[in-house]
Amino acid sequence: MNRSDWMTTEETTQYLGIGKSKLYDLAQTGEVPRHKVGKAWKFHRNDLDAWVRASRSIEDFFTTVEYVVDDNIELRDPQREAHAAILEHFGASGEDAILQLPVGCGKSGLIAILPFGLAHGRVLVISPNITIRDSLYADLNITDRRRCFWRKRSVLSPETMLAGPHVAVLDGRDANIHDCEKSHIVLTNIQQLASSADRWLPNFEDSFFDLILVDEGHHSAANSWEKVFDRFPDAKVVKLTATPYRADDREITGKLVYRYSFKRAMVKGYIKRLQAVYVAPSELTFTYEGDTKTHTLREVLQLKEEDWFSRGVALSSACNVDIVTASLDRLEQLRQTGTRHQIVAVAMQIDHARAIRSLYAERGYEAETIHSKMAPEDRVEVLRKLKAGLIDVIVQVQMLGEGFDHPQLSVAAIFRPFRSLAPYLQFVGRAMRVVVQNDPRHPDNYGYIVTHSGMNLDTLLTDFREIEREDHQFLEGLIKGDEPEPPREVTEGRTQMKIRPDMVVHNEVLDSLIEEDFLDADDEMIFDELRRNAEAMGLDADAVVTAAKESKRASTRTVRAPEPYPVSPQRERQEAQKRLNERIKTTARVLLNRIGTTPGGSDLSRNLLTNMRGTNFVVAIQLFNGRVKSLVSADRRGDWSTDELKKAMDLLPEILNAEVRRLKVKQRENAENRKARTRKGTQ
Repeated sequence: MNRSDWMTTEETTQYLGIGKSKLYDLAQTGEVPRHKVGKAWKFHRNDLDAWVRASRSIEDFFTTVEYVVDDNIELRDPQREAHAAILEHFGASGEDAILQLPVGCGKSGLIAILPFGLAHGRVLVISPNITIRDSLYADLNITDRRRCFWRKRSVLSPETMLAGPHVAVLDGRDANIHDCEKSHIVLTNIQQLASSADRWLPNFEDSFFDLILVDEGHHSAANSWEKVFDRFPDAKVVKLTATPYRADDREITGKLVYRYSFKRAMVKGYIKRLQAVYVAPSELTFTYEGDTKTHTLREVLQLKEEDWFSRGVALSSACNVDIVTASLDRLEQLRQTGTRHQIVAVAMQIDHARAIRSLYAERGYEAETIHSKMAPEDRVEVLRKLKAGLIDVIVQVQMLGEGFDHPQLSVAAIFRPFRSLAPYLQFVGRAMRVVVQNDPRHPDNYGYIVTHSGMNLDTLLTDFREIEREDHQFLEGLIKGDEPEPPREVTEGRTQMKIRPDMVVHNEVLDSLIEEDFLDADDEMIFDELRRNAEAMGLDADAVVTAAKESKRASTRTVRAPEPYPVSPQRERQEAQKRLNERIKTTARVLLNRIGTTPGGSDLSRNLLTNMRGTNFVVAIQLFNGRVKSLVSADRRGDWSTDELKKAMDLLPEILNAEVRRLKVKQRENAENRKARTRKGTQ
């Protein structure tokens, strides 16, 4: 140790700003690090500095600790800029603040740095679900030297982190109030914090938190979130989101303090460069309300705003095949780099998702579905296979939402209409994360949004571009949407009571696709960003911008449709058999729903189908298996042809209606018999 760093008692009291008696008391108990030489105390400057850092109170920690944000080149532009904007905002106002960063721009890192210079006490970080909570903890955990954001991005020195920030996680089992009292940050998901059991909120004083950070802040208008804000009325509130538009009519309170545009994020290489690709049939033949017509592309584009039409296109096998073909064509283009890019698809409901899965599988691609009705262990297995690269396509219904991070999802195939911007952008966001960081021109950092021109999704892309043009001013008045989530009977597939759609597409002729850039490639904002990047790298900025302008293509263009992908007869038969088994189970649930009985009960075998055994669900499956076999083929189902399997699926709606009528008659007869026996017993 350097001799000049040793201090006497007198020098130490001046250095620490405390009296001699207080210093002796602290030294005697060992709170202040000291060395005894003979009878005299000596103190070393490094030891004292470490003790001061470790002794800093939680109330003072974030405002007095040394941190590096403003000039930290390891942080991203939106992280530094948003931090500065928040400090300025709360320096003049106590109004809730809203920050918007696109997917992949470092929202978790921004959460990590926001408390510094701002929080005068503990910080509450709230996530919308456990997945996001656990991901945030990995970034905020100072004991994880590999993942900790503050260490990885040099925001805090290793010596500083000996004193914190410490994080307590409310996980419902191993946490208690003492963990929270000794921590600088409390991390939780909203369900844990504001559940009906009220385990946590009553235990906190209303001044326990000085700052509340809400991840995915577009959820914050929900009652559970308002319950939290009301509990801590004096806390500063910051809401962070990738898409600050709600899918209901409730407004997000607060001021939009900072927004990082999708354009800047794309140019910087934080998100993929996306293209929208539309299946554009030259002819489409369909039947609606008994009338069969063939329409040209121009007529299709006129009809697309009608709900019945866009829904009919979405559920059409012919239209779905062309979306599948176009998405596979783009997938194969991306895979030429050697990276195993993958497709994420969205369907109307569960049965529709299974049909789409089969279309991919018949063409030799590994595909899986994922939805909320699956057993948790089955969902985990599908996600494991996706992240391991064992499947090419994942077809989802109301899953893979906020916080799901898998950059290899580079093609988003849309098989359902969206009526407002919020859910559309949330789904598209699954394909925005880059494979290679900070390299906007890398061939693996491109992606595609593939759908059908008859679903009217180009209007949402137009709305999105308008938001990008109007930017901050427009968004301040937006912050709301108008499309509620589909009802549970839709997402769970229980709408099969009406198995055939109102509109039936018989055929479409596909000659071309329509392509357009997700964002205008000739926008001056992009060229300005290119200029700044070129100057920062020491390049000729004028030459870079000129080359970009000369190479740009028209924002909308028509390209030749890809060749159809061959269908394997064996895979087609196998998928048809799988689909029939799934459709029989779905139809069995619909039967039970329509006759008013539960899957786990036994009244079918007791009262209605006495020749069968098992729960109502098992009996209903036996019933449909028997009816299908009697109408299609007496052979073992494993020996049926593809045509026979498809015929069985086509017959299921008629079988369902007939069985519902028959069983309801038996229910009425049984009820009348019971009444008759009751009357007879009372005579």
